Formats: sequence, C-alpha cells, structure tokens
Amino acid sequence: MAEIRLEQLAHSYLQQPSGPADFAIERMTHTWEQGGAYALLGPSGCGKSTLLNIISGLLVPSQGEVLFDGVQVNELPPEERNIAQVFQFPVVYDTMTVFDNLAFPLRNVGTSEERVRERVEEVADILDLTAQLPRKARNLTADEKQKVSMGRGLVRDDVAAILFDEPLTVIDPQLKWKLRRKLKEIHQRFAVTMIYVTHDQLEASTFADKIAVMYQGSIVQFGTPRELFEAPAHTFVGYFIGSPGMNFFTPQLDADGALVGGQPLPLSPGFMNALRDAMSRSDNVTLGIRPEFIEVVSADDGGMPATVSHLQDLGTYRIVTAALGSLTCKVRVDDALDPATSCIHLHFPERWLGLYVDERRVEVAS
Repeated sequence: MAEIRLEQLAHSYLQQPSGPADFAIERMTHTWEQGGAYALLGPSGCGKSTLLNIISGLLVPSQGEVLFDGVQVNELPPEERNIAQVFQFPVVYDTMTVFDNLAFPLRNVGTSEERVRERVEEVADILDLTAQLPRKARNLTADEKQKVSMGRGLVRDDVAAILFDEPLTVIDPQLKWKLRRKLKEIHQRFAVTMIYVTHDQLEASTFADKIAVMYQGSIVQFGTPRELFEAPAHTFVGYFIGSPGMNFFTPQLDADGALVGGQPLPLSPGFMNALRDAMSRSDNVTLGIRPEFIEVVSADDGGMPATVSHLQDLGTYRIVTAALGSLTCKVRVDDALDPATSCIHLHFPERWLGLYVDERRVEVAS
C-alpha cells in the first residue's frame, strides 16, 4: 500500500505548450491516502485516463512530481512502481489456464510454488473463480475475464495500489452490480489503495469512499458522495452529479431584494449581502438548487408560482418541469401530485441554495 501524492502536476501532449489550452492536465496538487477507495469521475476527454497513466508510469508528466510515500517516481517504469492496473478491456493470456494467469505475476518475481498456490487459491475464492481455475482463459465470459484481470493485481501482496480504468464498460449491466460489490469486499479485506476511473456516477458512488470529480483537466471537487450531492463546489459537479442535475438561475437585484425569473426570491439578510457582494465582483453569478430540495407549497405559504409544462412519472416519484417566470426548473415530487395540475407554488429552502461565482461555490455565513 502507498500514499500517492501529485505535487504541482501538469501534463501536455505537445512538446512546447503555449498556454493552458494545450494542457490535458492542468496544474494540480492532490493526495490519495494510503488504503483508501477512491473514484476518479468525469466525462470523456476530461483527463481521467491521462492522470491514471501518469500515476502508473505509462506517461511521464510534463511538469511536477508523482510521489509514492514521499519518494519521487517520475522516471520509474510501471514494473518498478508495484502498481496493478486493470484496463477497460480484460487483459488475459487466452492459452493459459485461469490458475496460470493468476499465478503469472508471482512466478515472474520468483515466488515459491507453495506460496503461489496459496495466494492464487485465496484470490480465486474471493473472486468466485475457484471452479474456473483449471479452465483455459479463452473459454471464459467477459465478466470472468475481467475478474481474472483484477485477480492478477490482487494476487501480489506487495502491490502499492490498484488502478481501475473503466473496468466494467464491457460487462453486462446485470452483472455490473455484482462486480462492484465484489470490489468493495476486496477493498475491505485487503485495504489496498484503489483508484477507480469511471464516467458513471453510480459506479463511483457505490465503490468509493471519496470521489474526485474531473472537468477540463482539473479536479474540481474531492469529497464523499454525499458532499458532492449536497454541496457541489463547482457548477459542473452540480450538473454532472444527480439525475436530473442541479437547477441553475441567474439572479437579478431590485430595490426590494433578489429576483429569479422576474419573481421575488425571499432571502435572509446574510445571503442577500453575500449575493450583492458577489454581483459587485463578477458578471458570472448563479444560484443553484437540486430538484430534490425544491419544495412544492400552497399559495398561502408564499411560494413562487410556476407553470407545469411536463410531468415525468418514474414510479415512486415524478419529475416536474416547470416554468418559473422566464426560467425553467426541474422539481422532484412524490406521486401524490395530481398529474392534471397545471400550476404549482415553489419554495427554495435557503439551506439548500448554493451561490456560485465564476462557477465556484461561495460559502454564505449563516
């Protein structure tokens, strides 16, 4: 196991980058603590795989340092970093048996056959591969091959970290949840540092204790699934996490206070002061609130009137698309709402209302 620290790290695929737009990874400092289960989450092209390949040694960063337990490893090849990497498509030796596939990393470093058999049988039991040990790998299903690929990383007891690069992409959707659960069990048993790259927020949330969300080559937030959901640090996190994503509004000010969609938005004096200060400093100020946190109230409770334009029934709950003055928002409601309803009144609890300046969340003093 190892603590992995990225110190002032940046990477460009160009020999002579001329500006920030030329960098696949923008300058960052980040630490993956020893023994943690982490996810690296983001859309295609945001730099996830590039960052993973820098950690594993498949790429040398243009700038900065990669440190394993405080020791710089920039120039070390992958085989000297004691890193196991599991790729999107299973890498197995088809002509070998499952046993020999799992044993290969141990035999490659001269491990005794007694120890090889002990470790292979232990890992095969964990991955439900015991019955497949005598079989040729070519005869395995896709999910079995991916388990063999995972097992080759687990079989070594000196591994510093295991890196997963979208390992469930080729797996049947019905089997994905089983493998995610299996990975969680493996982490709890071995407590090895694991970094799991994915574009799927469900995969990230069910596997990782903490998630690093990447956007345009930067880690824009690092936190627990709950922190990412309840307090997105960047507008992209609000948009990317959740289904549907966060609602964002551009506020206006008048003599009486704040407006959204031309309608008054009740805010406390502290929030109003923060909003006025933000709007005096930037032209890029937004308010955000998740569909789950918007309350449907009666007209007597002072909610803002909104016109229902679409109602999506998802079984135990519904997603309402509503016009709030000149704006549109999504609201999650229970199934008690009458489908024939054309007008509702909305309340934005200040506890769940986020203030964003230049896409970054600003904390508002209570």
